Amino acid sequence: MQDSHHQLNRYNLFVNKYWGILFVILLTPILLDAILTILPTHDDWATTIKPDFNPFFIKERFLFYGYHWRPFDAMMGYILGLDPQKLYPALNHYCIVIGHTLCTILIYKLLSIFEFNNLSKNITTVYFFIAPATMATVSAVDSMNQTYALVCSIIAFLLYIKLKKERYIAWICMLFIAAWFKENGLMWALICPILAYGFDYIDQRTLKKDLAVGLGIIALYALIISILPKEIIIHPDYVPGIIKMVKNTIKFLFTTFITIDYIYLLHQPSRNLMVAFLSFVLTIPFIYYVFIKNFKLFFNKKIICTVICMLIAVAPHIGTVFSMMHTYAGLAMLAIIIAYSIDCYKEHIKTIVIAFVLFCFSCLFINTHLIVSSIDSGMIGKKMAVDAIRKTEKPVKSVYVIIIEDDYPKLSSFCVIPNEAFGWGLASQYETNYQWPEVIKDTTIERSSDARIKALKLSSKILDNKSYDCVWIVNHQDIDVIKSK
Repeated sequence: MQDSHHQLNRYNLFVNKYWGILFVILLTPILLDAILTILPTHDDWATTIKPDFNPFFIKERFLFYGYHWRPFDAMMGYILGLDPQKLYPALNHYCIVIGHTLCTILIYKLLSIFEFNNLSKNITTVYFFIAPATMATVSAVDSMNQTYALVCSIIAFLLYIKLKKERYIAWICMLFIAAWFKENGLMWALICPILAYGFDYIDQRTLKKDLAVGLGIIALYALIISILPKEIIIHPDYVPGIIKMVKNTIKFLFTTFITIDYIYLLHQPSRNLMVAFLSFVLTIPFIYYVFIKNFKLFFNKKIICTVICMLIAVAPHIGTVFSMMHTYAGLAMLAIIIAYSIDCYKEHIKTIVIAFVLFCFSCLFINTHLIVSSIDSGMIGKKMAVDAIRKTEKPVKSVYVIIIEDDYPKLSSFCVIPNEAFGWGLASQYETNYQWPEVIKDTTIERSSDARIKALKLSSKILDNKSYDCVWIVNHQDIDVIKSK
């Protein structure tokens, strides 16, 4: 009897300590099952993390591609190319969800090292896993890089504060692995010493020295990039600007701290302000207790350093392109802030638990809507691709795609413009198992009353030159196939 009682106590202690992790592990297969039907859209069809058949794989993909050096993306693309119909995008989703779960477990480990209490660790762990701010990353097809960059970055920090003799070698190696997933992993070369200093793992002298080391790591990475063979393509969206940075900062603040159904709030065809407001109202008690009620307690070295680290983590995106997906880069620091706030409470514990339960209900509703919208966008692209192949009737080597500009509004990767869901024609290659068409070129013409006439004239000119086998005219979701006579 005593043995069974002792075992029951051990079981209760285990559950009390790790219930957040257990809940996340139970949710992982449910989340995976929900997103497996999400199909590629937009630049999922154009990045290195799609099926790749390039014979010059090492030089043109693994070493450098466009303006990125992401060898793990390139390797994934090569693997997907072995059997695209079976592997793409299912393997992407498996890797991303597993990576997100690993990241969540590492968040728990990080909070344990900072000695937060069990309630704050577990609530924050569940928060990180289910927060709608993570969903743009978790539900995307091409976000393996974002997920594993954060996984490796947190591991880099844990190695930095735990190891003694081999600390710098292990830290630098893990930082490079993070950067090879995605460049913002390199920001942890600065984040690690600042965060360690904030929580008293290093002194001010070591902070200065290791910040210099961190800057040296970034400089070394830049030097290697300059040496690698490459063809740099600067996309206009990546050119920094003051107005862009202000807009991106506002996006970052809203998507990080305000939990609301942004589709119902911002996407005009889907707009339902009443439902959006309700999704926000359910989160207010939790936001109040975590961020507002304890606001004065945030003015200390720990939280100030954490906030600085959050800004460093998202700085590359704020300076270039920021969408809901890029919120993920700063969420590890947000988790620390949330855990710190909850840990400060000695009373109102039941109220915080109830507030978090309401927050979870809102997350369930919002995440379901985000996933369903992503599935719908992917199905539009698939329908267009199947339609284009069917109307073309027989295999062709080259296709010119004329897109009539679409005024349909877009919201991140959840609500995608039809021609982008179609991948500007690239989705059609998947439907033929990449047998044809081999070459696809696209152009966009302005939407007007005579846009279709202009598109037909342009298609005639293209076909007369005999440089392409046929032309696809894309008008919203409709595909017209023009063939040479």
